[in-house]
Amino acid sequence: MSESVFIYSQEQLKQLARDVLNFAEAKGATGASVEISEGNGLSVTVRKGKVETIEQNKDKGMGVTVYLGEGRAIRRGNASTSDFSQQALSDTVEAAYNIARFTAEDDCAGLPDHDTLEMNPRDLQLCYPWQISSEEAVELAKRCEDAAFATDKRITNSEGASVYAQQSHFVAANSLGFIGGYPYSRHTISVAPIAGKGANMQRDDWYSSMRDPRLLAKPEAVGRYAAERALARLNAHKIDTRKCPVLFEAPLAAGLLGAFVQAISGGALYRKSTFLLDSLGEQVFAPHIQIEENPHIIGAVGSAPFDEEGVKTMRRHVIKDGVVQGYFLSSYSARKLGMKTTGNAGGSHNLSISSVLTSPDDDFKGMLRKMGTGLLVTELMGQGVNYVTGDYSRGAAGYWVENGVIQYPVEEITIAGNMKDMFSQIVAVGTDSIVRGTKRTGSVLIESMTIAGN
Repeated sequence: MSESVFIYSQEQLKQLARDVLNFAEAKGATGASVEISEGNGLSVTVRKGKVETIEQNKDKGMGVTVYLGEGRAIRRGNASTSDFSQQALSDTVEAAYNIARFTAEDDCAGLPDHDTLEMNPRDLQLCYPWQISSEEAVELAKRCEDAAFATDKRITNSEGASVYAQQSHFVAANSLGFIGGYPYSRHTISVAPIAGKGANMQRDDWYSSMRDPRLLAKPEAVGRYAAERALARLNAHKIDTRKCPVLFEAPLAAGLLGAFVQAISGGALYRKSTFLLDSLGEQVFAPHIQIEENPHIIGAVGSAPFDEEGVKTMRRHVIKDGVVQGYFLSSYSARKLGMKTTGNAGGSHNLSISSVLTSPDDDFKGMLRKMGTGLLVTELMGQGVNYVTGDYSRGAAGYWVENGVIQYPVEEITIAGNMKDMFSQIVAVGTDSIVRGTKRTGSVLIESMTIAGN
């Protein structure tokens, strides 16, 4: 990957990081960590064929954490700057040092243990610059939105189509000898069409997001599919309150996976603010469910050779046969819990859920057949998850299904349950897998939830 898209080279960022660490050592810090980054990008939005926004960004920044003291008496201070001059870097280190002098001591603060650091980071090929002009981006967005309007005359409006290109790189380093960094990119095409008129209007959206722009879906395909989703929701109505099976469409199932990650993350665990407290080794999911983390997939959105602290990432089973095998811990939260970091400072990496019971027939239509009669959920609203109790209640929209066939769209309902029950009652995971952020999942069928309607 050519670094010509950036002002600074990786080696220049590394030298700036070394300078910052030297300033911290000269000031008297017992430890320090630094991250220096630079990026640039383009974002355009088109609505009804007209350009609404064109935004270009070029940014850079340095953040430093200074530690004072050792053992169980460590204080820390943070400061940041966007000025890479030597004077500015020195002043920022001094600011962090002065903050540390007046903060309370914390027996779990400090740099990661040396043996956890990734001293030889591998290249996971995470950067594919998209040197697209604003005119070219506008043309792609117009093609995407035009395809949505051309799908059906009932597509009457649009919230717009967007094209987003971003490439960045960074270097992280600390006073234990770790230094590493890499370039990365993320590019997206999206659209949100509106179908119908008057009181009978529905919207939906779709997007394609990849590190490599050559792997993005065609803008026409994104536009057509978004339009089809909006059209399918026309003439929706409520259903009566009931209990029934619920099938979470794959993009929403990724949200269930995200809720699980939050519930077994270090911060929630040491604060005792999670319904999965002390769940290590416990049966949480149905026995056929597996959840794996693989940070080292070449070119994947969730890949990383090391976490935000420089700790090496590792491939592992988080759930094996429904049983919790590990948490998501940073060095700080691990110390709070008397455990060891899992290399998850900053979150999960390429998490995927699967079932040993899944067959090749369990595509989207196969999952509908497997559910038989129940609710297919395609949209969720609100933030109704209580992570202390596990109670789950969210506004929803989707489709009522009978005998494995979609009958009609449904709206203005609420689905409710407890996440412990939801996880343990997963009947199947589909092969219709999709990547959303750092998570990959197919549609997920849950045995029974409460539907609040009429």
